[in-house]
Amino acid sequence: MTPSRDISRLIEIMAQLRTPVTGCPWDLEQNFQTIAPYTIEEAYEVADAIARNDFDDLRDELGDLLLQVVYHARMAEEQHAFGFGDVVEAICRKMIRRHPHVFADKDGDIATAGVKSAWERIKAEEKAERAARRSGETIPSSSLLSNVKPGQPALTRAMELQRKASTVGFDWNDPRAVLHKIREEADEIEAALDQGDSEELAAETGDLMFALVNLARHVGANPEMALRGANAKFERRFGYIERALASQGRTPEAASLEEMDALWNEAKANEIQSSSRPSEQGER
Repeated sequence: MTPSRDISRLIEIMAQLRTPVTGCPWDLEQNFQTIAPYTIEEAYEVADAIARNDFDDLRDELGDLLLQVVYHARMAEEQHAFGFGDVVEAICRKMIRRHPHVFADKDGDIATAGVKSAWERIKAEEKAERAARRSGETIPSSSLLSNVKPGQPALTRAMELQRKASTVGFDWNDPRAVLHKIREEADEIEAALDQGDSEELAAETGDLMFALVNLARHVGANPEMALRGANAKFERRFGYIERALASQGRTPEAASLEEMDALWNEAKANEIQSSSRPSEQGER
């Protein structure tokens, strides 16, 4: 197959992958719900490549993200909802509409002060149009929470929902009260475990995570950054386990949980000792 710089070739490839009988069995099994997590993952990988200033990776990750757009558009086309061309037309129309100072019918000239007011007016009109299209909204457009964007990462949106509610006094005054709520949610998870109800367990786990975000907000921590720190810590300590076992000619698969747990505690103790060492030297 000859590579192409033409977007139509990518659209053709996706159509082939989604063709019944002759297409890819995995791709044919997918739907909007199963593909959505990959879409979010690819967006994060784009952001990661940018953070690392890695343009080779950025090129590849942007391609992966573009594939997600083509994938969703193809599935929508199969349902006679819209196609890739409609996606392109919609975003072109939006960009032109939002920049009348650039794409005006006449000379496109507009005062700097007018750009912001025009942008705000156009955004308000678009929001009203979207609200009119949607039926059965769970949150009325007049709600305090209606301005919290639904497309944000769950951790970020949870924090913003809580922050918004706090502006009218719907909030705890003490982080210890939030901690009490966390214990309450943990007890409810334990009760759900006893019942063996997987749906209830998922719901209660979500409640616990929401409460943890609330605690992060009350103690002044960004939940996303806090979780990133915990991820990095886990990677360091698990890496210590792997290296320690490798020095013995072993792998984690061959070790018991008790052995790995002991090595984890060693890694933790080493980190604590290492972090306290500079202050001890300063005292001397």
